[in-house]
Amino acid sequence: MSKIFIIGLPRTGTTSISVALLEMGLSVAHTAFTKKAFEMADAISDAPCFSDYKHLDQLFPNSKFIYLTRELDKWLPSITMLLGKMAPRLDSKTGVFHPILKRSFHHTFSANLPLSESELVECYKRHEQEVRSYFKNRDDFMSVDVSEQDSLLKISQFLGLTPKDGAEFPKLNVGRNVASWREYKHPNKINSNLAGVEHRKYFDYVLQ
Repeated sequence: MSKIFIIGLPRTGTTSISVALLEMGLSVAHTAFTKKAFEMADAISDAPCFSDYKHLDQLFPNSKFIYLTRELDKWLPSITMLLGKMAPRLDSKTGVFHPILKRSFHHTFSANLPLSESELVECYKRHEQEVRSYFKNRDDFMSVDVSEQDSLLKISQFLGLTPKDGAEFPKLNVGRNVASWREYKHPNKINSNLAGVEHRKYFDYVLQ
Protein backbone atom coordinates (compact mmCIF):
# COMPACT_ATOMS: atom_id res chain seq x y z
CA MET A 1 0.00 0.00 0.00
CA SER A 2 1.98 3.01 -1.25
CA LYS A 3 1.69 6.43 0.39
CA ILE A 4 3.04 9.95 0.15
CA PHE A 5 5.03 10.97 3.19
CA ILE A 6 5.94 14.60 3.93
CA ILE A 7 9.05 14.34 6.09
CA GLY A 8 10.13 17.97 6.51
CA LEU A 9 10.37 19.30 10.03
CA PRO A 10 7.58 21.39 11.57
CA ARG A 11 7.44 25.01 10.31
CA THR A 12 8.79 24.12 6.87
CA GLY A 13 5.38 24.20 5.17
CA THR A 14 3.81 20.91 6.21
CA THR A 15 0.35 22.46 6.58
CA SER A 16 0.59 24.28 3.26
CA ILE A 17 1.56 21.14 1.35
CA SER A 18 -1.14 19.14 3.14
CA VAL A 19 -3.82 21.58 1.97
CA ALA A 20 -2.35 21.65 -1.54
CA LEU A 21 -2.61 17.86 -1.72
CA LEU A 22 -6.19 17.99 -0.50
CA GLU A 23 -6.98 20.39 -3.32
CA MET A 24 -5.43 17.91 -5.78
CA GLY A 25 -7.95 15.30 -4.67
CA LEU A 26 -5.94 13.27 -2.14
CA SER A 27 -6.99 12.23 1.35
CA VAL A 28 -4.53 13.72 3.81
CA ALA A 29 -3.61 13.31 7.48
CA HIS A 30 -1.57 16.09 9.04
CA THR A 31 -0.11 13.85 11.75
CA ALA A 32 -1.30 10.25 12.08
CA PHE A 33 -1.23 8.22 15.28
CA THR A 34 -3.07 5.01 14.40
CA LYS A 35 -2.73 2.25 11.83
CA LYS A 36 -6.18 3.13 10.54
CA ALA A 37 -5.24 6.76 9.90
CA PHE A 38 -2.22 5.64 7.88
CA GLU A 39 -4.36 3.13 6.02
CA MET A 40 -7.03 5.68 5.07
CA ALA A 41 -4.77 8.57 4.06
CA ASP A 42 -3.11 8.90 0.66
CA ALA A 43 -0.63 11.37 2.14
CA ILE A 44 0.61 11.92 5.70
CA SER A 45 2.65 14.89 6.90
CA ASP A 46 4.42 16.13 10.03
CA ALA A 47 4.73 13.89 13.13
CA PRO A 48 5.58 11.06 13.19
CA CYS A 49 6.69 11.03 9.54
CA PHE A 50 9.69 13.32 10.05
CA SER A 51 11.12 11.00 12.71
CA ASP A 52 9.85 7.59 11.51
CA TYR A 53 10.50 7.73 7.76
CA LYS A 54 12.84 4.72 7.75
CA HIS A 55 10.23 2.49 9.38
CA LEU A 56 7.44 3.86 7.19
CA ASP A 57 9.57 3.17 4.13
CA GLN A 58 9.62 -0.51 5.13
CA LEU A 59 5.95 -0.68 6.07
CA PHE A 60 4.70 1.00 2.89
CA PRO A 61 6.78 -0.13 -0.11
CA ASN A 62 6.74 1.99 -3.28
CA SER A 63 5.79 5.12 -1.35
CA LYS A 64 7.08 8.59 -2.18
CA PHE A 65 8.84 10.91 0.23
CA ILE A 66 8.96 14.72 0.11
CA TYR A 67 11.48 16.53 2.29
CA LEU A 68 10.68 20.20 2.91
CA THR A 69 13.51 22.68 3.41
CA ARG A 70 13.43 26.24 4.69
CA GLU A 71 16.08 28.91 5.10
CA LEU A 72 17.39 28.71 8.65
CA ASP A 73 16.99 32.43 9.35
CA LYS A 74 13.26 32.03 8.69
CA TRP A 75 12.84 28.60 10.27
CA LEU A 76 14.55 29.40 13.58
CA PRO A 77 12.16 32.07 14.93
CA SER A 78 9.20 30.03 13.70
CA ILE A 79 10.23 26.74 15.31
CA THR A 80 11.28 28.57 18.50
CA MET A 81 7.79 30.03 18.74
CA LEU A 82 6.13 26.66 18.04
CA LEU A 83 8.19 24.67 20.54
CA GLY A 84 7.66 27.38 23.13
CA LYS A 85 3.90 26.93 22.76
CA MET A 86 4.10 23.15 22.68
CA ALA A 87 6.66 22.55 25.44
CA PRO A 88 4.22 22.10 28.38
CA ARG A 89 2.10 19.65 26.37
CA LEU A 90 5.17 17.77 25.13
CA ASP A 91 6.41 17.11 28.66
CA SER A 92 7.15 13.39 29.04
CA LYS A 93 5.18 12.99 32.27
CA THR A 94 2.58 15.75 32.39
CA GLY A 95 2.13 16.69 28.73
CA VAL A 96 -1.31 16.06 27.24
CA PHE A 97 -0.21 15.55 23.63
CA HIS A 98 -0.56 12.13 22.03
CA PRO A 99 2.30 9.77 23.04
CA ILE A 100 3.30 9.21 19.39
CA LEU A 101 3.55 12.96 18.81
CA LYS A 102 5.64 13.41 21.95
CA ARG A 103 7.92 10.53 20.97
CA SER A 104 8.41 12.02 17.50
CA PHE A 105 9.37 15.47 18.79
CA HIS A 106 11.57 14.11 21.56
CA HIS A 107 13.43 11.88 19.12
CA THR A 108 14.09 14.68 16.61
CA PHE A 109 14.54 17.61 18.99
CA SER A 110 14.76 16.86 22.71
CA ALA A 111 12.63 15.91 25.66
CA ASN A 112 14.11 18.93 27.43
CA LEU A 113 12.66 22.10 25.96
CA PRO A 114 13.23 24.93 25.17
CA LEU A 115 16.36 24.64 23.02
CA SER A 116 18.83 27.37 22.12
CA GLU A 117 19.20 28.57 18.53
CA SER A 118 22.45 26.67 18.16
CA GLU A 119 20.79 23.49 19.41
CA LEU A 120 17.89 23.94 16.99
CA VAL A 121 20.30 24.49 14.10
CA GLU A 122 22.03 21.27 15.09
CA CYS A 123 18.68 19.43 15.11
CA TYR A 124 17.79 20.77 11.66
CA LYS A 125 21.16 19.95 10.10
CA ARG A 126 21.33 16.51 11.67
CA HIS A 127 17.83 15.65 10.46
CA GLU A 128 18.55 16.92 6.94
CA GLN A 129 21.83 15.00 6.73
CA GLU A 130 20.20 11.77 7.90
CA VAL A 131 17.30 12.13 5.45
CA ARG A 132 19.53 12.89 2.46
CA SER A 133 21.89 10.06 3.34
CA TYR A 134 19.06 7.54 3.68
CA PHE A 135 17.38 8.51 0.39
CA LYS A 136 20.57 9.10 -1.62
CA ASN A 137 20.17 8.23 -5.32
CA ARG A 138 16.53 7.19 -4.93
CA ASP A 139 13.90 8.35 -7.42
CA ASP A 140 11.05 8.09 -4.89
CA PHE A 141 12.42 11.08 -2.96
CA MET A 142 12.41 14.81 -3.62
CA SER A 143 13.45 17.89 -1.68
CA VAL A 144 11.70 21.23 -2.11
CA ASP A 145 11.30 24.66 -0.51
CA VAL A 146 7.59 25.53 -0.71
CA SER A 147 8.40 29.26 -0.82
CA GLU A 148 9.94 28.85 -4.26
CA GLN A 149 7.71 29.99 -7.11
CA ASP A 150 7.62 26.68 -8.99
CA SER A 151 7.47 24.39 -5.94
CA LEU A 152 3.85 23.33 -6.45
CA LEU A 153 4.55 22.41 -10.06
CA LYS A 154 7.61 20.37 -9.07
CA ILE A 155 5.64 18.49 -6.43
CA SER A 156 2.70 17.78 -8.72
CA GLN A 157 5.05 16.48 -11.43
CA PHE A 158 6.85 14.26 -8.91
CA LEU A 159 3.52 12.79 -7.80
CA GLY A 160 1.98 12.60 -11.25
CA LEU A 161 -0.86 14.91 -10.23
CA THR A 162 -2.37 17.96 -11.87
CA PRO A 163 -2.95 21.11 -9.81
CA LYS A 164 -5.91 23.33 -10.60
CA ASP A 165 -5.31 26.03 -13.19
CA GLY A 166 -3.57 28.98 -11.60
CA ALA A 167 -3.09 27.10 -8.31
CA GLU A 168 -0.42 28.41 -5.97
CA PHE A 169 0.87 27.13 -2.68
CA PRO A 170 -1.47 28.20 0.13
CA LYS A 171 0.39 30.27 2.72
CA LEU A 172 -0.87 28.86 6.01
CA ASN A 173 0.33 28.98 9.62
CA VAL A 174 2.07 32.28 8.91
CA GLY A 175 3.54 34.20 11.83
CA ARG A 176 2.32 32.89 15.18
CA ASN A 177 -0.60 30.94 13.75
CA VAL A 178 -0.31 27.19 14.33
CA ALA A 179 -3.93 26.07 13.93
CA SER A 180 -4.63 26.47 10.21
CA TRP A 181 -5.01 22.73 9.63
CA ARG A 182 -7.59 22.37 12.38
CA GLU A 183 -9.53 25.34 11.01
CA TYR A 184 -9.40 24.20 7.37
CA LYS A 185 -12.55 22.36 6.30
CA HIS A 186 -12.32 19.64 3.64
CA PRO A 187 -14.07 16.27 3.22
CA ASN A 188 -10.77 14.48 2.47
CA LYS A 189 -9.13 15.33 5.79
CA ILE A 190 -8.25 12.20 7.77
CA ASN A 191 -8.57 12.14 11.55
CA SER A 192 -5.11 11.59 13.10
CA ASN A 193 -6.53 9.26 15.75
CA LEU A 194 -8.89 7.24 13.55
CA ALA A 195 -9.99 3.93 15.05
CA GLY A 196 -9.99 0.66 13.10
CA VAL A 197 -10.34 -3.06 13.80
CA GLU A 198 -7.39 -2.79 16.20
CA HIS A 199 -9.00 0.26 17.79
CA ARG A 200 -6.38 3.05 18.02
CA LYS A 201 -3.32 0.82 17.89
CA TYR A 202 -0.14 2.16 16.32
CA PHE A 203 2.63 0.14 14.68
CA ASP A 204 4.93 -1.99 16.83
CA TYR A 205 8.34 -0.67 15.79
CA VAL A 206 10.64 1.18 18.20
CA LEU A 207 12.83 4.14 17.24
CA GLN A 208 16.53 3.75 17.90
